[in-house]
Amino acid sequence: MTTTTTSTTTSITPPAPSDHADRPAVRIFDTTLRDGEQSPGATLTQPEKLEIARMLESMNVDIIEAGFPIASDGDFESVRAIASEITRSVVCGLARSSPRDIERAGEAVRHAKRGRIHVFCATSKIHREHKLRKGREEIVALSVQSIKQARSYVDDVEFSPEDASRTELDFLEEITQAAIEAGATTINLPDTVGYATPEGYGLIFRHLMQKLPIIKDRGIILSTHCHNDLGMAVANSLAGVMNGARQIECTINGIGERAGNAALEEIVMALRTRSDHYQLRTHIDATRLYPASRMVSSLTGLTVQRNKAIVGQNAFAHESGIHQDGVLKYRETYEIMNPADVGIAKNELVLGKHSGRAALRDRISQLGYTLSDPQLEAIFIEFKKLADKKKEVFDEDVEALVDTQLEAQRETFELLTLQVTAGSNVLPTATLMIRDSSGEVRTDASVGDGPVDAIYSALARLTGIKATLLDFRIRSISRGKEAQGEVTVDLLHGDLKVSGRGLSTDILEAAARAYLAAINRIRSQSFRKREVSQYDAV
Repeated sequence: MTTTTTSTTTSITPPAPSDHADRPAVRIFDTTLRDGEQSPGATLTQPEKLEIARMLESMNVDIIEAGFPIASDGDFESVRAIASEITRSVVCGLARSSPRDIERAGEAVRHAKRGRIHVFCATSKIHREHKLRKGREEIVALSVQSIKQARSYVDDVEFSPEDASRTELDFLEEITQAAIEAGATTINLPDTVGYATPEGYGLIFRHLMQKLPIIKDRGIILSTHCHNDLGMAVANSLAGVMNGARQIECTINGIGERAGNAALEEIVMALRTRSDHYQLRTHIDATRLYPASRMVSSLTGLTVQRNKAIVGQNAFAHESGIHQDGVLKYRETYEIMNPADVGIAKNELVLGKHSGRAALRDRISQLGYTLSDPQLEAIFIEFKKLADKKKEVFDEDVEALVDTQLEAQRETFELLTLQVTAGSNVLPTATLMIRDSSGEVRTDASVGDGPVDAIYSALARLTGIKATLLDFRIRSISRGKEAQGEVTVDLLHGDLKVSGRGLSTDILEAAARAYLAAINRIRSQSFRKREVSQYDAV
């Protein structure tokens, strides 16, 4: 579809606006599935991406950046699948200022009810000289050409002058003006390396708003995109909003490259809790924040730190006697937010061995997952097995069952049996039986410095994949002595870092499943080295 380059920005009308409907709205642009997935070891399968996209849509996220279609066939198919299913949120694909990138992104979002292409080109002096090796005029011409090509696919085109926070202000004026005239409807000003301060970042937006009347005349949306290298991503994003930005790019739990991105849940609750200061609102259903955080943590294997704002385990915990006394007398003495407002329920529905399919289905739905009948049936079978082992099945257990089912869709190797001999004055020995994707059953045994080392040595021989164990973490995912144990491992295979997660009431079995999950990520076509191995993307 060929369009004129003078039309105004595409209208986005999400459902159910949140509090203060009379106030200007800030669009939430979620890039968990693109920038967030660049976190080492956080790569997701297509079914997992779809589950997260459905959750984001249920939260009323305005724009979902679903991936970088040129990166791999897997990324392309994921973006296309999300674009074909999601109807209420805009679905966006990322592209460099390259004809093939833009063509691929256009193909990926072609069937979206609301599609967007996000084009970027580096503009800072250091990037111009050392990465692109192009002059200002070349970069402006390349950007204009790319935006015009993107407009041939969609009406809604976002442009990012990459490393904007380190780009000279006069050049930002020049390229922003040119991008708008070429047809860009959103201008994103990324702090690509987390270098900015709130004062300096806010100044960039204020400067462009004052110098370029075309921004207001054409209803152009300015956007923030902040990385957290100095721990100021959220503060910088809010400074941008205070100076004219009306879109914030962020991720669930703040995941992303290096130190991550601005955290969506912190942005949303800052604007909501301090609405007296910001005088703005979002469309986000805040009660979905905690379930979304749990889902992303579960599917990526990236654990949320206990003291994480809004969604961390300690976010609403009070240990100090003075604080406890104050909260008991009047909650707002020490709580500026109600846990229920972010989706932390006071009372969980506890399932047991007498619970039926309907109760399990309902609980899975409440946790934000949308699964097929065969998937639900497979989970129900495992749920019954788990309920026989422990009296009460909590939300965390149900999430673990769902995660295991989604993980099974990419299994190359499946654990069948595990036997371990260990103890004082005994040489630790592990005997394992696994099945590969062809149905062949393999058995091997190995000794090691401990039971886990013995298990991993045997699995390395059985799978034929040697990887370096970078990290091994263990925790209980629910309560009580019968709780399931969760083991998370990080493996390095060549230059590919992957995570694996395993769950079981037997912690050694959980360790074996975690290692196999990581191996399956390595083997899976979706997680092979990307066709575009190195790219800086806003």
